[in-house]
Amino acid sequence: MKILIIDDLHPAFKERAIALGFEVDDKPLITREETLAIIKDYVGIAVRTKFRIDLELFNAAPNLKFVARAGAGLDNIDEAIANERNIHLMNAPEGNRDAVGEHAIGLLLSLMNNFRNADNEIRTGVWDREGNRGYELKGKTVGIIGYGFMGQKMAQKLAGFEVNVIAYDKYKTGFTNEFAREVSMEEIVKHSDVLSLHVPLTKETRQMVNDEYFYHFKKPIFFINTARGEIVNTSAVLANIKKGKILGAGLDVLETEKFPALGEQDWYGDLKTSGKLILTPHVGGWTFDSYRKISEVLAQKLAEIKL
Repeated sequence: MKILIIDDLHPAFKERAIALGFEVDDKPLITREETLAIIKDYVGIAVRTKFRIDLELFNAAPNLKFVARAGAGLDNIDEAIANERNIHLMNAPEGNRDAVGEHAIGLLLSLMNNFRNADNEIRTGVWDREGNRGYELKGKTVGIIGYGFMGQKMAQKLAGFEVNVIAYDKYKTGFTNEFAREVSMEEIVKHSDVLSLHVPLTKETRQMVNDEYFYHFKKPIFFINTARGEIVNTSAVLANIKKGKILGAGLDVLETEKFPALGEQDWYGDLKTSGKLILTPHVGGWTFDSYRKISEVLAQKLAEIKL
């Protein structure tokens, strides 16, 4: 039984797969065209983000039994086709949830304390204490949307900050614990000082956060998105920063990512000049530590499936 690795994965996955009796071809530089030409010979494929695992690829892979996604989401895999063909899908949110939680809190603290602006000003000869006064996180209410692996870890990591964490999840109930209290969406918009997104990208969540969504919040908020960029309408974020409804936004993900496509968006000019934004290039779940942990999680799940 052969597995094709088409992306850069930590060796832990390959080593465990070989120990389980698989033959592994590790080809991180392989192209989509080259993959389509040889995938018929494999029972498994391991991918991060190189390209979409879609109908064309599934049609070229009659012997495929599983797809291992080295990351949290499955949005670059056609799940419907995989389910129709009984192809097992594995992902590894357990492997990068700590990285995402820490990154989200880092963005939040940086926003609340004006780290970016203060650093830039000092480097240009400006010393402005009053203009860079920040907010304390203690005592604030943090609203979490989505209480899966990422949302739970975010809540857990906030525990030491003496905040009130409330969480809403459309598909889960009864999850109140020592880290967060389950609430309705009405309570999220009424009480939140901070809003952090931790939902997957689906047809339902695509462009979910728009101008109308922000309209319902009763207080100005700090907004964090480490989930998927397509969930949020970037123009709405920028408009609500200008209105004062968003005090600051930390965006690790964007609707359009990578250049030159990002630079061609009509909202990019406002995005790069806003002093109320901190942007990172979709690295929230991608640390030196999560690189290893993701492969370890996938390897463990591979050991548990029955082919």
